[in-house]
Amino acid sequence: MSHAIIRGLAMALATAPILIACGGGKADNPGAIDTPQCSGSSCGVQGPPASGAQAAGLCPATADIAKNTFLGGAGSGEVVQLNIDATAMTYTLKWLESPIPLRIGTVTPTRAGTQITGAVIHPPTGTLPTAEQTRCAFILGAGTGTAAGDGQPYTTPDFAHNPNPPMILVGLGVAGGGIPGATVQFDGLDIPLVGSGIGAVPNRHFDFYPFLGFASTTIDITKLPGTYNGLLYHLAPSGNYATVATNTVETFGASGTCTSSNTANPNYSPNAGGCLSTGTPWTLNGNGYFDSQQAPQIVPQFKLPIIGATGKSATAHMILGQINGATVPLVVRTGFINLGTAPFHLDAKVDDESGIAMLAAATPLASGGFDGGYAGADSNFKYTATLIQGNVGTFINPSTSAAESGFGLGYGLQSPGLVGVQDSNGKTGFAIASGGLYAIEIQGAENGGIASTSANADTPSTPYFGIGAQISK
Repeated sequence: MSHAIIRGLAMALATAPILIACGGGKADNPGAIDTPQCSGSSCGVQGPPASGAQAAGLCPATADIAKNTFLGGAGSGEVVQLNIDATAMTYTLKWLESPIPLRIGTVTPTRAGTQITGAVIHPPTGTLPTAEQTRCAFILGAGTGTAAGDGQPYTTPDFAHNPNPPMILVGLGVAGGGIPGATVQFDGLDIPLVGSGIGAVPNRHFDFYPFLGFASTTIDITKLPGTYNGLLYHLAPSGNYATVATNTVETFGASGTCTSSNTANPNYSPNAGGCLSTGTPWTLNGNGYFDSQQAPQIVPQFKLPIIGATGKSATAHMILGQINGATVPLVVRTGFINLGTAPFHLDAKVDDESGIAMLAAATPLASGGFDGGYAGADSNFKYTATLIQGNVGTFINPSTSAAESGFGLGYGLQSPGLVGVQDSNGKTGFAIASGGLYAIEIQGAENGGIASTSANADTPSTPYFGIGAQISK
């Protein structure tokens, strides 16, 4: 097994040699960002976070890690419960919601309801620069269980011969990284008088799916009302895995109703209130989070039924994470497929767009307001580190411990707390932060592009999306 994808994840936070872009200025939402580039002394004094910050405990005591069951979401559109026993070195993972098929060549049933158990290992001694970072990192081995969808055994890959395995970084109140991926492929439907290969999904392997989970969540809907900045990343397998990353500004009322003044976009299909993250008002389910029907679509995709319906059959799920005194909503869009009745499939429903969004309260955020080192995973299916220092950010390539790409940050945008981003190639995007978490989206290729083991030749590396948890200041 290659450990290059892990090596330097935290080391990078202490050794980043350069910061590529800096600047300020303002950008209107959602207009282009005018972020001047810096050079020489105009970049100011940059450097790694203080080494003393890394000496503190990054996660609970080993015997206490098992007391936390993390509820969260993955970029695959899955809602997941995860528990790691750091004493027995085992894990238990359950997919509460999932659009990911159990078997290659099909689209149903999915992993929803399936629970697996398996062993974990720490990265080998010396892979990470400190014993504390190694103690809090867990590589997930083969997980086995009985699939809820078909009653057959379900197994994920083992440690051996897995060049980019799922790994979880456990923190204080949060866990992030990757959960087991899958290989997805479907030949499509054959419908008389219409054609063959309808709704086909090309073969693609995903090493892991980026994941973020909370040790503490709430079902108290009174903690939700207010205005939020949101960053979304969605993918549509039936659209040759087309992806979209965008921002949204949304206001939630006491009943869970969402309204927004988002600018109309012909490629997006928001709800009646203009929201991109949610459809119908939120309702509590029995698993500790909220559901919203007719979830909006932001990715052009194949849809069924073709006539007589909006095609919105997917469900959004909101997890109200509680961390560092903040409520951080995490929204997962779970695609839905029902192939209907052969041969004409007139009752089929296909809305396979899936993805994840992080929301942050729209409160003012000044330069330096979320400085620090962050660790997480991104749309490149890589584990990554990010340094934020004032008007400058840097992505770190864990395989080389080198700065991969940089970006400038522009504060004071129209929506409080929304931060403008522009990379060294002029590509723009946004960042948000809340409770020690941050999310970023850029309409460009960042951080070295998609991992080769998790991409086909035609897999696009743009747009870029990442979520991370702060591990140093």
